[in-house]
Amino acid sequence: MPVRTTATAAKPADEKITINLGCVDLGQIDLLVQDGFYANRSDLIRTAIRNQLGRHADVVQQATSRKSLVLGIHHFTASDLRAAKAAGQKLQIRVLGLASIAPDVTPELALSTIESLVVLGALHASPAVKAALKRRIS
Repeated sequence: MPVRTTATAAKPADEKITINLGCVDLGQIDLLVQDGFYANRSDLIRTAIRNQLGRHADVVQQATSRKSLVLGIHHFTASDLRAAKAAGQKLQIRVLGLASIAPDVTPELALSTIESLVVLGALHASPAVKAALKRRIS
């Protein structure tokens, strides 16, 4: 019996990253923003990243298939994990995007049902669940 995952209705919060840029690159970005090509620095950086991801879409698709990653947002509820436990299943979660484990999932339930966890993107779970699964996250 496969475990059902549900997509969340609300858009997940964007993840924040920090990058280091040289003064000349930063000045060029500011010039493009000042001249109205982009709304702000973040807009230019997001656009540049999306363009690069678009250029490498085939490689990403091949790697996703090769690594058996599920693309998108996947939410695991306590009832999903209890159903897996009742069926005697151990989950091998492999997500490219966002994996979300519901706040009401206890560390004990997570440990008894999640065999391994690979997330390329973001993992949203309680600190207690993340700590319990630490050795299973790669």
